Amino acid sequence: MSTMDELIRVAKPLGESIHIGEGPQISIRNPKGLSDNIEAVVRTAVFGENRSKGLAQWLIRKLAVESGAFPASIHHFYRARGRGETPDDFTVPAMNLRALPFHAARAVFRSAVSTDACAFIFEIARSEMGYTDQRPAEYAAAILGAAIAEGYSGPVFIQGDHFQVSASRYGKDPETELDAIRSLMKESVHAGFFNIDIDTSTLVDLSKKTIPAQQETNYTLCADLATDARKLEPEGVTISLGGEIGEVGGENSTEPELRAFMDGFNREFGSRLPDAPGLSKISIQTGTSHGGIVLPDGSIAKVSVDFDTLQHLSKVAKEYQMGGAVQHGASTLPENMFSHFAESNALEVHLATGFQNILYDHLPGDMLEEIYAYLDAKHSDERKEGQTDEQFYYKTRKRALGPFKQQFWELPSEKLGEIESAWEDQFQLLFGSLNVGGTRQIVERFIKPSGLDVKLSAYLGADAGEEDVSDLAD
Repeated sequence: MSTMDELIRVAKPLGESIHIGEGPQISIRNPKGLSDNIEAVVRTAVFGENRSKGLAQWLIRKLAVESGAFPASIHHFYRARGRGETPDDFTVPAMNLRALPFHAARAVFRSAVSTDACAFIFEIARSEMGYTDQRPAEYAAAILGAAIAEGYSGPVFIQGDHFQVSASRYGKDPETELDAIRSLMKESVHAGFFNIDIDTSTLVDLSKKTIPAQQETNYTLCADLATDARKLEPEGVTISLGGEIGEVGGENSTEPELRAFMDGFNREFGSRLPDAPGLSKISIQTGTSHGGIVLPDGSIAKVSVDFDTLQHLSKVAKEYQMGGAVQHGASTLPENMFSHFAESNALEVHLATGFQNILYDHLPGDMLEEIYAYLDAKHSDERKEGQTDEQFYYKTRKRALGPFKQQFWELPSEKLGEIESAWEDQFQLLFGSLNVGGTRQIVERFIKPSGLDVKLSAYLGADAGEEDVSDLAD
């Protein structure tokens, strides 16, 4: 079967709503018919065989761009904020949609349309790609397919979160570990990830006597990988790059650490690419941990966030032409704390586990039992001494997202609708608390379509292999 015939077969659920011409060229004839039927193509992009899967992913991206929803970099907007050309009284939510990303993203886009929001990011970490069984092109297809389904137009910011160096693997074979990050960046950029958070903070060496010495490996390798990322940029795209000065869950970050990292990074990066833009943001630690701290009864311990430090370091970051500081691991905070991020002028906040918790809170009891039996059988080695069942299941249930991916998609439609509705309520709350409603006009002042045309051949390569991500952050 020719590639053209295969593409027509993949597009069959869309009927007469689109036209496929030689090239192949794609045009939309009936936007309503397209939005009503795009889910079938997204399913192929997620569960199809290699060529069908790649064709579906390419088709979704082409249709999204044709309908006005285009993968974009947030770089110019963040740099403008750093220059004081935009308000800084809102915080951009960066959302890790680990499970059912098509359904979750539909809820995000509905919330965005109802609030006129545009300053929000979809992301997935290197670790999450492993245990959720989602490569970059699949994740991007789910997000862009959701934009089509909801009739959303405008920039769609898709981000590689925590493209993190494993300290243990780096210690054994540095170049192999760095090459894995380089390969992942290439794969991600091809898929439309034009925002990448480089995380070499795992290599901060606190045994060194001075802060610059502690940060040296971190900023040097971050500069190396940022250079590689800049060389991957498609024409018309400036990738938004972030760095990180301290691993999430450790001691709170300080101004001397930020300055040591940025002075070192700018020096190293400038020696490699003298005329290229550097970072647009910096991730810091101010008091949270990924997923929260689980108590024996399964509840989440109360945590404190040092919003004064967050506000101060965001201000310092602007001296380095960045948009501000980024907070990780915040989705399990009490709802009344989210407004403090915007009040503290935080640039971006990363949210993940709270959305996963909503999914698990709404799963049928028999499915939960099956998942917990799976965790007992496959991940009992992760159970720590003295840990209760509630603690063990809460900490490990993310490991079930990949193995149960298809079962999640096959939940009854009324159950999926219930989960989507709960997610939408949460997104609405977050958009309001973070003050991102009404940001469309200001974002679109700085973010324009690149006019990038994506070749079909980029989607028909071999799938990337699996890797061990057990020691990486989310």
